[in-house]
Amino acid sequence: MESDQEDEVPNVNFVPSLLFVKRGVAKANPDKVTLTPAELARIINETREDLEDDGAEGMDTSDDEENEDSQSGLAERASRLAANNPEGTNEVADEYNFDGYEQETGTSGLHLSTVAVIDPTENIQDDEDSDAEDEIIKPTDNLILVGHVQNDSASMEVYIYNEEEGSLYIHHDFLLPSPPLCIEWLSFDPGSDKPGNMCAIGCMEPIITLWDLDIQDSIEPVCKLGSKGSRKKNLPKLGHTDAVLDISWNKHLEHILASGSVDQTVILWDLEEGIPHTTIRDFEEKVQTLLFHPKRAETLLAGSCDGKVKVFDCRSTTDESSSYKKWDLGGEVERVCWDHFNEYCFVASTNDGKVHYIDSRREERPLWTKEMHEQEVTGLVLSGQVKGMLSTASADGSLKVWDIDEQDARMVYKRNPKIGVIQCLDACNESPFTLALGGDLKTKNFCVVNLLDNDVVSNVFKSRYTGNQATNSIEPLAEDMEDASIADE
Repeated sequence: MESDQEDEVPNVNFVPSLLFVKRGVAKANPDKVTLTPAELARIINETREDLEDDGAEGMDTSDDEENEDSQSGLAERASRLAANNPEGTNEVADEYNFDGYEQETGTSGLHLSTVAVIDPTENIQDDEDSDAEDEIIKPTDNLILVGHVQNDSASMEVYIYNEEEGSLYIHHDFLLPSPPLCIEWLSFDPGSDKPGNMCAIGCMEPIITLWDLDIQDSIEPVCKLGSKGSRKKNLPKLGHTDAVLDISWNKHLEHILASGSVDQTVILWDLEEGIPHTTIRDFEEKVQTLLFHPKRAETLLAGSCDGKVKVFDCRSTTDESSSYKKWDLGGEVERVCWDHFNEYCFVASTNDGKVHYIDSRREERPLWTKEMHEQEVTGLVLSGQVKGMLSTASADGSLKVWDIDEQDARMVYKRNPKIGVIQCLDACNESPFTLALGGDLKTKNFCVVNLLDNDVVSNVFKSRYTGNQATNSIEPLAEDMEDASIADE
């Protein structure tokens, strides 16, 4: 693994989180939002009040400086956007009644009804502009949402990736108040009866923000889940009390979003109301990873730094009691992933470099445990389209691909993408052999890899590609299944 260590203190530059978005959900021409003077004034005033509230809560000076840097960045972007809107006069502000605007706890944000929106067809004014084509999102494009931290700035960059054309570039981005630790896509748009193209972001702050990916140049999310509270405004604290480490959207109950936090809780959010529906407190350490079952809406998988991984039945889980099964894996649980080809099984990785394959019907012990990396396994993708293909990434800087079944795992491929300590990993929805990785190397911290470029991977897995997510589970495990002849790493 290459190191970017220098004699002087290196600049901060890393990718803590990323996520592929499936094709065809984004607008071809995202709306561009410009601010009226009243909107700009409101944002600046709220930023000032937030900083005052943070100071009243006794935050560290270093934290105040970071917040001031982030909020000043928001103000600068707001000023630029307002300057680009010569028609944003006070008359426009009066038309939308900004004087009567009040921020509601939990779900307030920058909505299209409170800003000036430029007609998308006006985004491209010069047919000869070489950048005009890049602005259009094609049906064959994937979005890759990439959390990026550089020095005092945190953002989410929306990349366009086109496999056929081999293109990869940043289309637009969102400035964030703190480092983005997790990202989740969802089509549920609070306040709308139509599917949206949204993403939820968990940061070092306890607040979860929801952003509309079909709007460019936004400086505010459309929705916030949680509140740090305000003595000045007499607002209570709501939701998490510390950083949000992972988020999972329930694709079957679309108004439900789960989040795990450093505060040792999992919250099931009601997106329609913007409030916690249920808070699960059955953890003794921070909750680092969670995932709803791909087929059973009531089943939630969660792993924490106390070494426990648990499967919850959310139908019988309340604020006072929970129904779950648990396994003690020894090390801190880093990532979890359900097996789409066996609805009862899942994989979990730990900080000691091990991966465990577990049958949720058996609480005794994992079906198998294998040491796959020298350090913590920070990336874990078990394909839903290629049976048995497991991709892992680690803080040791390596990417590995495994052929797994209920008996064991055999390494098929190993690569060092040379992006430093690997922080995150995800696979393309339509092309499971295409992976995106984020790391902390100052000169290169993000890359996209095509596994089919390797002949061994192609020979082992290409014939197993189903073309879509597995919809049926395989038959229950046979107790007398013969041991497969699997080569060790």
